[in-house]
Amino acid sequence: MRPARALIDLAALRHNYRLARELGGRKALAVVKADAYGHGAVRCAQALESEADGFAVACIEEALELREAGIRAPILLLEGFFEADELALIDAHDLWCVVQAEWQIDAIERARPSKPFTLWLKLDSGMHRLGLAAADYRASLQRLQAMPQVREVVAMTHFARADELDCTRTDEQRALFHQVCDELHLPASLSNSPALLGWPSAQGEWARPGLMLYGATPFAGPHPVADRLQPVMTVSSKVIGVRELAAGEPIGYGARFITRRPSRIGVVAMGYADGYPQFAPNGTPVSIDGRPGELVGRVSMDMLTVDLTDHPAAGLGSEVELWGRQVSVSELALHSESSAYQLLCGLKRVPRSYVGE
Repeated sequence: MRPARALIDLAALRHNYRLARELGGRKALAVVKADAYGHGAVRCAQALESEADGFAVACIEEALELREAGIRAPILLLEGFFEADELALIDAHDLWCVVQAEWQIDAIERARPSKPFTLWLKLDSGMHRLGLAAADYRASLQRLQAMPQVREVVAMTHFARADELDCTRTDEQRALFHQVCDELHLPASLSNSPALLGWPSAQGEWARPGLMLYGATPFAGPHPVADRLQPVMTVSSKVIGVRELAAGEPIGYGARFITRRPSRIGVVAMGYADGYPQFAPNGTPVSIDGRPGELVGRVSMDMLTVDLTDHPAAGLGSEVELWGRQVSVSELALHSESSAYQLLCGLKRVPRSYVGE
């Protein structure tokens, strides 16, 4: 069997959720959209269900997967519904739903659910992606509150630049949210992962931790709170071939790396088809049998190459960690001009196994 694999530490996942609860101070929806950022939504939700206040997913398909697996906790649809007929499924499966447009309010008014909906009314405070304009928010809320189809409304917004700790945009968005919503006396949800970690003033009754649950920092450098996170996913493979090369020999496609000395080069069963960044540069950190090592040469579809010259004990079968506890996914993202979000969500063709259940 091909040795590439991803080990998912569910105890670390629970640790990170507890940190999110500690920072948010009240309730937290664990965001498990995109298959829990590549970690396996069902297994992650099962690991958190005994203590999570609920879950958040992108769409109804993701919510139904959790319900079919027996997850009974609240599940919020972060993108809301795309067609009015989805309201019947939202009702049948007792889902919570984001509302971000007038047409959705019209559809809710026409619906005849078996029980009233719990809705999260989204304010566009400056992200300019989804959400109601500040000028329309109060009237939309009053419409929903007057409907027998609605049980509760939570006010929410989403920060665009909370991962930039020296940027004023988060304070501007927070100020607009409070200007619009403070007099409405609604439970509120403002904080995504970077806001929870870096903006303690931007809190509400409900937090929405996503990336931080999986142990990756949203920040470009060290941060005293983010440094408390524990990595959940460790991606590794093994050396499947060794080449002894003289100085001046090219390696791989495009001869991007040429040996500067007599070298031992290890070929590892991992490539960009697995989700490793294709254009990670020479010198990108890896761990070889638990010791720091480096990528050399261009990453191929199924293989990559590492320098074993300073690892005399390493050879066929040696363990190579691509990211995890020894090489953080955020560090890899910085070297490869990618992001931790993309790397985690983009993992594929690599079997997952779980510990810490």
